[in-house]
Amino acid sequence: MTALSGISARFGPVVPDTASLAQKLPAVVPSPKTGCVKSAQLAGTIAVIERGVCTYLEKASTVDSSGAKAVLIVNDRNSMEMMGCTASDKVPQIKIPVVLVSNISGLKILSAIDGGAKVDILMYSPNKAPFDGAIPFLWLMAVSATACAAVWTTVVVGDEGKKAPPAGGDQEAAAAAAEPEVVELEAKTAVLFIVVSSCVLLFLFFFTSIYSAWLLVIMFCFSGLQGLHFVISSLIVRIFKCGEAKVNLPVVGNVTVVALAVLPVALFIVVMWATHQSSAFAYVGQNLMGICMMILVLQVVQMPNIKVASALLISAFLYDIFWVFISPLIFKKSVMITVAKGTDDGPSLPMVLKMPKEFDVWNGYDMIGFGDILFPGLLVAFSFRYDRLHGKGMSDGYFLYLIIGYAFGLSCTYVGLYLMKSGQPALLYLVPSTLGTITLLGAQRGELSQLWNAKS
Repeated sequence: MTALSGISARFGPVVPDTASLAQKLPAVVPSPKTGCVKSAQLAGTIAVIERGVCTYLEKASTVDSSGAKAVLIVNDRNSMEMMGCTASDKVPQIKIPVVLVSNISGLKILSAIDGGAKVDILMYSPNKAPFDGAIPFLWLMAVSATACAAVWTTVVVGDEGKKAPPAGGDQEAAAAAAEPEVVELEAKTAVLFIVVSSCVLLFLFFFTSIYSAWLLVIMFCFSGLQGLHFVISSLIVRIFKCGEAKVNLPVVGNVTVVALAVLPVALFIVVMWATHQSSAFAYVGQNLMGICMMILVLQVVQMPNIKVASALLISAFLYDIFWVFISPLIFKKSVMITVAKGTDDGPSLPMVLKMPKEFDVWNGYDMIGFGDILFPGLLVAFSFRYDRLHGKGMSDGYFLYLIIGYAFGLSCTYVGLYLMKSGQPALLYLVPSTLGTITLLGAQRGELSQLWNAKS
């Protein structure tokens, strides 16, 4: 048995809300397949017809007059859209439910019927569960990832990378090798990044295909491999106090034994995820790779002060609002939500952490984008470094308050999602709850100028 999702027309009766009230009926494809001509063979069946030639209303009226019990329209694209009528349409009395499914879903039914299989359809629309049990786990995962990434270098990596170079060696080269490679953001770079992100988002909106989806999957695999390798290696070195032993490899040069041993493990996780994306547990691998990647990114990319943080987070705040709420006025649908959902005929875009909706009969996933962790995470990581540099503790520092602010902002996101019944731009809540927190707290303590002009 296969479960497919569709959307009901704005005319005609609604389908039952429970399976017990619905009637399982045979699926029949009329000739012609568009359903624009009456067909006696549709009596007592669910008509499976293709979109095109005549309007939704004409199809529904024709199939209804043929004696069918319901209409299932197969869209000509891999998406679903509202089926309504215009002010000039003369709406007939439609007595049967009309449902539209995406092209890839409809082709599953059509190919089965064309292959000679007997297909029965049970149409019903179950009510959503009042409580989504996946949200607390997703909230905990996002908050924990943000906190871990902020403190990773200090708590896990430690100060091993800052040991004095050996006597008699190349002092400058040794010192350069010891210090982690860090990219410090500038205000102009931060704004430019948001502009480039907008261009990429538009490209994915207009040119989403199997090829572009697989390109993103490959890029995610590469970055996930690096993240897994970094996190696992640093954990092993920290726990077992090893990592000094090295081997000399051709072309590569000196490589630690730990790094060499961890590489096959990380590669195995990445390959297993890439080749089993349709598995019910693929989200576990995606979340693991995504969290490790974000931990690595927040060690490499750093904010020097809240002046740069303001440029990045305010730009990201406007970016989120525009592409979620304003873009439908221009592009007829939300660009951000459309890209995040991906297509039915290719891999889902691996740009999110996600958890399955275990208590929802519609299945699906709750998701949070990597940007909703990385952007505020840069500021949280800055607050942790600032506190250490100035000898501040948990109570008189900023790190703890920003973690609380992030957790509160994320909670507001999910409350908004529940109340508005639609996707929410998380940065709409996360930027005020993090950037606003450090700004107000810094002003109250008389340290705002120091935070604004801090040097890393």
